[in-house]
Amino acid sequence: MNKSKDVEAWFKKYQNPLKQEMLRVRELILSADERMTECIKWQTPTFCFEGNLASFNPRSKQHVSLLFHAGAQIPGKHPRLQGGGDTARYMQLVDRADVEAAAPDLAAVVKAWCKLKSDQPAPAPRKKSAAPAKKKAMMKRA
Repeated sequence: MNKSKDVEAWFKKYQNPLKQEMLRVRELILSADERMTECIKWQTPTFCFEGNLASFNPRSKQHVSLLFHAGAQIPGKHPRLQGGGDTARYMQLVDRADVEAAAPDLAAVVKAWCKLKSDQPAPAPRKKSAAPAKKKAMMKRA
């Protein structure tokens, strides 16, 4: 599991009635695929593989709230992902029992995201500009 020291420190300071549930969600996400990592972005834990998958909403105290940044792109059917916009989706989990019930869905979302991202071709390398080479040649002549 790719646990980050920054995220560990964040959770040590974090006070929320659903902190234990959030820690369990974190464990589920990180264990679903070994390529999944975590970091602090937007002042909250964010899960990543080849881009941002999801971030906690740290202000939510009624439920564990996860924002899936590009949730609309995640292939497959994921009934726990809510929202109908062109980009983001979210998931809300009300207690530990709900987190455990969502475990297979969370794993499926993570696996689908990682497969999507690993199946995409790598970006083409950027062509180097001829300008620096010309500048070097001119400097040698001088």
